[in-house]
Amino acid sequence: MKIILASNSPRRKELLAAIETDFEVRTLQGIDETYPQGLTMTGIPEHISSHKAAAYALGEDELLIAADTIVYLEGEVLGKPANAKEAASMLRKLSGTTHQVITGVTLRTLERTRTFSCVTEVTFAELTKEQIKHYVDHYAPFDKAGAYGIQEWIGYVGVTSINGSFYNVMGLPVQRLNQELKAFINNEVDPYVDNFIY
Repeated sequence: MKIILASNSPRRKELLAAIETDFEVRTLQGIDETYPQGLTMTGIPEHISSHKAAAYALGEDELLIAADTIVYLEGEVLGKPANAKEAASMLRKLSGTTHQVITGVTLRTLERTRTFSCVTEVTFAELTKEQIKHYVDHYAPFDKAGAYGIQEWIGYVGVTSINGSFYNVMGLPVQRLNQELKAFINNEVDPYVDNFIY
């Protein structure tokens, strides 16, 4: 099947290419990424990824991958910061705490849709004001949930432990995705599946 990645994220493109998958990038502007109140922490990115996937028109031989990643800290969703002040505020909240990074992924063809999510726990050391300012000033945290990229400088100096998939924190749980793609293409339900919709 022809695989379509519904994302312009450079991290997601890099990660999908790393598992030797041939794909085409296709993006739509203006997709609503709001979500209903009362969803669980996994339900939020699952809802958004499913909503993104539903917006695309597909051909008979096409399989779409849509994803959404959130940072979840003690009941609060930290999205993409709008500016440097907001980015610094998010990093101060994450400093010295453990948070969850959840990526919801939806696989969709004309006939079927499968949605699942992956959760990783990330613990930060106490970050100094100087470290936070340096990262916000010299890197590009504005397109990243929680205002940080774990593969960047802040991850090296700030992250003390990870429980779960490192690549999920980057934006795509590629090991899980690889298994899900195989099961989806072969029309199988495997033990990892959280949600299977016909």
